Amino acid sequence: MLIRSTLTIVALFAATPALSQALTAEEHTQVDRIVTETLAATDVPSASIAVVRGGEIVFARAYGKQAEHMPVAREEAPYQIASVSKQFTAAAILLLAEDGKLSLDDKVARYIPDITDGDKISIRQLLSHTSGLQDYWPQDYSFKAMATPVTPQGIVDRWAKKPLDFTPGTQWQYSNTGYVVAGMIVEKVAGIPLLDFLKLRVFAPLGITAYDQDLAVGKGFPQGYGRAAMGPLRVATPAARGWLFAAGELAMSARDLAKWDVARLNRKILNPEDWMLQETPVKLADGTSTGYGLGVSIGAANGRRYIEHTGEAVGFLSYNIVFPDERAAIVVLTNSWSSDAFVTIGQGLARTLLPAPPPADLADSPALARARLVFGQLRTGTLDRSLLTENANYYFTPVTLTDFRTSLAPLGDPVTFAQTGTARLRGGFIGRSFRVTYGTRVLAISTYADRSGKIEQFLVAPAKR
Repeated sequence: MLIRSTLTIVALFAATPALSQALTAEEHTQVDRIVTETLAATDVPSASIAVVRGGEIVFARAYGKQAEHMPVAREEAPYQIASVSKQFTAAAILLLAEDGKLSLDDKVARYIPDITDGDKISIRQLLSHTSGLQDYWPQDYSFKAMATPVTPQGIVDRWAKKPLDFTPGTQWQYSNTGYVVAGMIVEKVAGIPLLDFLKLRVFAPLGITAYDQDLAVGKGFPQGYGRAAMGPLRVATPAARGWLFAAGELAMSARDLAKWDVARLNRKILNPEDWMLQETPVKLADGTSTGYGLGVSIGAANGRRYIEHTGEAVGFLSYNIVFPDERAAIVVLTNSWSSDAFVTIGQGLARTLLPAPPPADLADSPALARARLVFGQLRTGTLDRSLLTENANYYFTPVTLTDFRTSLAPLGDPVTFAQTGTARLRGGFIGRSFRVTYGTRVLAISTYADRSGKIEQFLVAPAKR
């Protein structure tokens, strides 16, 4: 459920004149090339994309193999959009506030009892990731407990009753746990399941077909895929039911997600004041901006404003970005969680529309050295498990270790090994990304470490040069 760094995408957008509406024949060709070449280079089975220009959906297409039983991609097939769902949960809260049934400044304890400091945490803080509730899924893999079904209350009992990571309102830290609590509040106040409420108030009016992703499996639905390092592509085993709920329970097509982007641009469903509220970065107690509103990240790059979010479910990665001043949006959905193809495709689409310079790297010497050490051990099959947390040791099974070793060892020594972007806090861990090059071959590494330096996550995936 990682909210992947978007600096590598948004920095590619430079200030240019407003976009024309329809894609030209040349742009169609470029888009097709970007997607197909990226899928081939990263071994991601499929992607579904949509483009909004001039406030209208002007392009939507799916590519590749969506499942073992779906060798030909269907544009209408629903992908799991995971944390992109958070903006819909936030919209449900805003609609209930419009109805006068709750206030964003209400305390959590008014609706859900026994949450740590629930009398101090506001609904607004749940939606803006400033509550202090620890994130229950910071990893980019299924941890042990996810093999067993869970209820929202079960997540609350295990994670929302721990001591807070910080005093509410004083820090920003991504928290799926906070969104589970927000979803429970929606259901208690509305008196119906969250998805039913969204279908009634959001999806039906916009003509969106949305599914509970726990049920979006089997015939007619895309499968998620993954791989360990450069090992074989494997169908991912979905998490047991209940693990995403209001933090990321939705599945839909790229076109349907783009319909929501159009609604945002046209200020439909929510009133204009609430759209603006969702899109305004929340400030911490010391006045610092979080860069995050209510279910969306907000920022600007090279003079261009954006509203965006990423999503990660087991075997799926998604990206949704809206440029309000240009009345444009891009949606990229992929069915592998072992590659940055969704970012690469987004970058390619951005360059097709709005060229811009690449972002700069930021080095962190001790973490860089540690990442190189672990990478070297994985290449040789000599992993020192004392460097890992309990969850990372669970992830690195004998099969996983073999896939890492047999796929990485033949590559030899890297030409370059560098950190990309800045360190980030997530679920009590420090996340960093790295890029490894071998001549024409490029790998992306995603890591988490606890404050003692022990590795919680170390994932390797192919990347496009």
